[in-house]
Amino acid sequence: MNILLIGSGGREHALGWAIAKSPRCETLYAAPGNAGIAAVADIADLEIADHDAVIAFCRDKAIGLVVVGPEAPLVDGIADALEAAGIPTFGPSAAAAQLEGSKAFTKALCDRMGIPTAAYGRFENEDEAIAYVRSQGAPIVIKADGLAAGKGVTVAESLPDAEAAVRECFSGAFGAAGSSVVIEECLVGEEASVFAISDGHRAVLLASAQDHKRVGDGDTGPNTGGMGAYSPAPVMDPAMMARVETEIIIPTIAGMAEAGTPFKGVLFAGLMITASGPKLIEHNVRFGDPECQVLMMRLTSDVLDLLEGAALGDLSNASPRWDSRPALTVVMAAKGYPGSYEKGTPINGADDLNTEDLHVFHAGTKRNGTQLVANGGRVLNVTALGNTVAEAQARAYAAVDAIDWPEGFCRRDIGWRALAREND
Repeated sequence: MNILLIGSGGREHALGWAIAKSPRCETLYAAPGNAGIAAVADIADLEIADHDAVIAFCRDKAIGLVVVGPEAPLVDGIADALEAAGIPTFGPSAAAAQLEGSKAFTKALCDRMGIPTAAYGRFENEDEAIAYVRSQGAPIVIKADGLAAGKGVTVAESLPDAEAAVRECFSGAFGAAGSSVVIEECLVGEEASVFAISDGHRAVLLASAQDHKRVGDGDTGPNTGGMGAYSPAPVMDPAMMARVETEIIIPTIAGMAEAGTPFKGVLFAGLMITASGPKLIEHNVRFGDPECQVLMMRLTSDVLDLLEGAALGDLSNASPRWDSRPALTVVMAAKGYPGSYEKGTPINGADDLNTEDLHVFHAGTKRNGTQLVANGGRVLNVTALGNTVAEAQARAYAAVDAIDWPEGFCRRDIGWRALAREND
């Protein structure tokens, strides 16, 4: 089967690496790709927003499956266009992608299906939103309703911070995404991510993971797209996974089908594990980044069975298998991230580290001739398996330290929650 992978980040490199291992994969194409993806796929010169051009490419190359990595093309309707052209696509329709494209949409689904989530209010008026904040007090969470590249959420510890976050949304800082605001109670507990694949009717539970959003050690500094992750998340024991499946995943898939917008693709439930059990923070309609990297390192069965089964609407025979060992990934980012940073800085040594139990996935990279250079904020994802989280962490950081990139940095405490549990 010929496959087209859409995307250019670490998530897509991990997916491409896993797809390329499948005996059913003949030629893997990727657009726009990156320097790491180019090692496992043929890079296609495609404008992803031009759906007609993507369809023409798929017909020319006899593409049997399109795998869409990031959320923006899904919200933009690329899966609808491809499916209408008879091209099987892994990823939800634009209507179903509203689970990520609109936080208010997901909150309404939670109300309708009885899915546990934070109490909230939705506002399209700044004064009304600020009045609500004042009535609720702090801490409180302010969210731009639409897609804001992971930057539209503020956990405000004080009323002045909350009011400033509301004003930032309505000022246009996040474009149209901030024209509507969702304000939530601040849940207390431990965050975790659970992933499931759906064919529109049923869901197959995948593994759990836990990421590290803050830029600095000790979970300090501003939120980022993710500075590292590990899988499985120790807080997600079998009993908690069963609760998440019953209380959150299954009602979500059922509610979407009942509404006439069946969900096909990967459902990424961002959770807070509270004293009373799991509560949904948000749904995403694609694999997490960098959570995908640790999931793909642990997946031992053929990823194409899951991706194609979802796309074709039949996961009845899907049974993913996992390496029992934990995986951990460390994100190497350009100095200055998540603020301004320099592109084009040289990276050496990253190409020579891959083994059976370690892989360096590329995110923001490209090549100038043979020289690997940074081309984004989050640049490399150094991902390792180990018999324990401590062993996976040690293996990952040893590889980080072997990479010569003076203009890069990383957190040095990825996996600290799991390590604390191992040391108890």
